[in-house]
Amino acid sequence: MIAIRLAVATDEDFWLSLDTHLPKERFFKKISEQTAYVLIDNGQPIGLLRYNFFWDTIPFCTMLVIAESHQGRGFGKRLVDHWEQQQKVAGHALCMTSTQVDENAQHFYRKLGYQDAGGLLLNSPGFEQPMELFLVKQL
Repeated sequence: MIAIRLAVATDEDFWLSLDTHLPKERFFKKISEQTAYVLIDNGQPIGLLRYNFFWDTIPFCTMLVIAESHQGRGFGKRLVDHWEQQQKVAGHALCMTSTQVDENAQHFYRKLGYQDAGGLLLNSPGFEQPMELFLVKQL
């Protein structure tokens, strides 16, 4: 049985095992802001999604991760669909996300209806990375 719910404090170990970019203190902030979801399969957490607001108004998915053992089975799509529905109910008409151009996630998001919206290239010393590709979807 699949369930999706807001993240809670007891998700900490699971969350931080999959989301290596989020400092522990930010995890608890995501919980208090209610901007983090956990996907459960048969009682076990297997995926997560967190988001912020671009320009303080547009929901922006900053992390989507499904445990490797559960990838390729539609769980990521279910989690994104749930997040988009929640944003639509909250009155938002557009969602955003991003991924580096050297990552396969861009193809996943395009299959879900996201369209390329531009990129950001950082070449400043200490911040270099491949171009960040921004994608948008009207709800």
